[in-house]
Amino acid sequence: MTKPSLPELLHAAVTAVGGSERPGQAAMAEAVAEAVDDQSHLLVQAGTGTGKSLGYLVPALAHGERVVVATATLALQRQLVERDLPRTVDALHPLLRRRPQFAMLKGRSNYLCLHRLHEGVPQDEEEGLFDQFEAAAPSSKLGQDLLRMRDWSDETETGDRDDLTPGVSDRAWAQISVSSRECLGATKCAYGAECFAEMARERAKLADVVVTNHALLAIDAIEGAPVLPQHEVLIVDEAHELVSRVTGVATGELTPGQVNRAVRRAAKLVNEKAADALQTASEGFERVMELALPGRLEEVPEDLGYALMALRDAARTVISALGATRDKSVQDEDAVRKQAMASVESVHSVAERITQGSEYDVVWYERHDRFGASVRVAPLSVSGLLREKLFAERSVVLTSATLKLGGDFNGVGASLGLAPEGTAGDDVPQWKGLDVGSPFDYPKQGILYVARHLATPGREGSRTDMLDELAELVEAAGGRTLGLFSSMRAAQAAAEELRGRLDKPILLQGEETLGELIKNFAADPETCLFGTLSLWQGVDVPGASCQLVIMDRIPFPRPDDPLMSARQKAVEEAGGNGFMAVAATHAALLMAQGAGRLVRATGDKGVVAVLDPRLANARYGSYLRASLPDFWYTTDRNQARRSLASIDAAAKAEGK
Repeated sequence: MTKPSLPELLHAAVTAVGGSERPGQAAMAEAVAEAVDDQSHLLVQAGTGTGKSLGYLVPALAHGERVVVATATLALQRQLVERDLPRTVDALHPLLRRRPQFAMLKGRSNYLCLHRLHEGVPQDEEEGLFDQFEAAAPSSKLGQDLLRMRDWSDETETGDRDDLTPGVSDRAWAQISVSSRECLGATKCAYGAECFAEMARERAKLADVVVTNHALLAIDAIEGAPVLPQHEVLIVDEAHELVSRVTGVATGELTPGQVNRAVRRAAKLVNEKAADALQTASEGFERVMELALPGRLEEVPEDLGYALMALRDAARTVISALGATRDKSVQDEDAVRKQAMASVESVHSVAERITQGSEYDVVWYERHDRFGASVRVAPLSVSGLLREKLFAERSVVLTSATLKLGGDFNGVGASLGLAPEGTAGDDVPQWKGLDVGSPFDYPKQGILYVARHLATPGREGSRTDMLDELAELVEAAGGRTLGLFSSMRAAQAAAEELRGRLDKPILLQGEETLGELIKNFAADPETCLFGTLSLWQGVDVPGASCQLVIMDRIPFPRPDDPLMSARQKAVEEAGGNGFMAVAATHAALLMAQGAGRLVRATGDKGVVAVLDPRLANARYGSYLRASLPDFWYTTDRNQARRSLASIDAAAKAEGK
């Protein structure tokens, strides 16, 4: 029997999911198959509606080697595992004459821990464990959630937090889950044989396709202890998010509260001298942090340096003592000791990293209204790490609707550690970029309106002209507005102003859960939804409920953002343009994601309005505009209002 061709396989899969074949999807599938066959790398930009998940799943399944698919959002993980993969596997089974297996794998803390559920939680102040179910008042929200989770533990097959509906708070989940550092290990744990996290790992080892998230991919790459099974092909979906997720995993933090917890957990398990030294070091660190002012520390101040060295040394002594002593009077000693060890090791590793002072790290103080001060350390760049750990051993396909910024892939490529496309060399990963376009007719479906007449936004202060413009546009659109703001303060001010001016419901991020807000926004065309960063990327509302997307200003990083400003400075010192490489690239990515909220289906029409004249007037404006969908462009405010009014009238005529 001849081997089925890729077009045949793609046709079968698309038919099975009830979709229609698109030229961009076919081009993507061919390019993915080619990259996998010759073990090269591919960056592929596939616009909304291309059907990109089938564009990579079909050639990956046809290849027959193990594939890891890493995504940034939970929604896409679920879509792959619950919808796309089952249907695609069913459709390809008769043609491939085999049935590929697939599994989902997440970090350990995403799974319910049976040991913690049945034996209790290590208590900081007392010896041994306490029963969290007895400790929480049954009438409290926490108590109700705990009882619901206990019932759920008897019926769940996965123990996966995301299968628990409705969900529970982080505080409630922490009572029945453990981090990988706190886990006793399957061989030592009384519940090891039925452990949900271990079962997920076993399923992943047997699967042809493993679906995971960017964070676990980063842990697998950074920490050197393999979490993911061996694989020949890696597909990174939502790849525009990868650098920030990897940076997040590689960032360390120390707070006085965290250090105090480590002291309390270890104190009962080690000799008095070791416990006292850690307690004294903790108090010294707390005194320094009381005076900490937010901002980057180009050099570690002397007082912080001494406090961290004392913490590092005391933590090292406690770690040795924890490993050497045993105390049978402590109930469930292994679990208590393991949690104490995890807390102290975490303090030790961050204190040591900052005191060692690598030129490749950025250190800064942060202040939080609720949690007080913290000291943080993050890599100046993750590009070298990604080049070495991601592209060395396997073929990598990175895909997203936004990878081509300012007209090419080199900006995103550089952030991933890739040399410019076409660069030759023995140790240079070979890659190519491909833009398969979009099934949407952007110039006919959307307008990009830049409010050129407004004043340039300043650092602070109210923008009354911007709020007037915002109100006029929302009025013309008849509601139907997604407002994307560069700060929570700006979103709140705009919501307050428009609630006083317009007879339209204005929803504000933070006043309800994000899922609830998006559901209410989609349900009523007159409703507007205002918010910040997570709305720029997380909203998928096709149809007449979202016909105006407003950005209040170009979303450059804050000038006092320690990590971004350090990265910008490093590019400048190396002779590059720091502003374009860091700030403009950051803004372009967010604006491309934000503008992508407008057209989500072939019948969608609307306006993206940017209330920042710099997009039209500044030198970098053309770079940012080249990163956006190819909408019809205008700076005429009357034209924008007329278009919105006619789009609104057309939707009303259709009863939408």
